[in-house]
Formats: sequence, structure tokens, C-alpha cells
Amino acid sequence: MVLEVRGWDVHGVGYVDVTVAFRDGATETARLGRESVPDELRTGEVVLVSTAVNLIVAIRRAEDVTPGPPTQG
Repeated sequence: MVLEVRGWDVHGVGYVDVTVAFRDGATETARLGRESVPDELRTGEVVLVSTAVNLIVAIRRAEDVTPGPPTQG
């Protein structure tokens, strides 16, 4: 869930600082390019967070995700 969203720019290049809360209670803040965050993202929205090497690299709205086939575990 999104706890905080703050957009800003440097010399015309847009960035967004986003703080999210995970289901286990952990929180994390990421600084992302605007292309990596849904337009008009708001506090309280449920999102899916993509990570690489333990860093947030993209955020998507949960309703924008098409479920894939079930995985076997």
C-alpha cells in the first residue's frame, strides 16, 4: 500500500519519491523516474512492487495486472 507520494523534477526530468508498506509491516522508500510509477498515484492505493537486487524498480496498480497461469511450487 502506498503511504506517501511526492513528485518533483530536476532540470525538467521528473522523479517520484514513493513510500510503500508491505504486508509483513515493513516499509520502504524509493526514488523512481515518472515512467516507473502509475500516473496520479495516490496515498492508500494497493500496488504491486517490482524489485531487483532488493531495490524497488517499478510500481504498478494492482488492478492493472493480468493474472498469469498458476505456478507450481
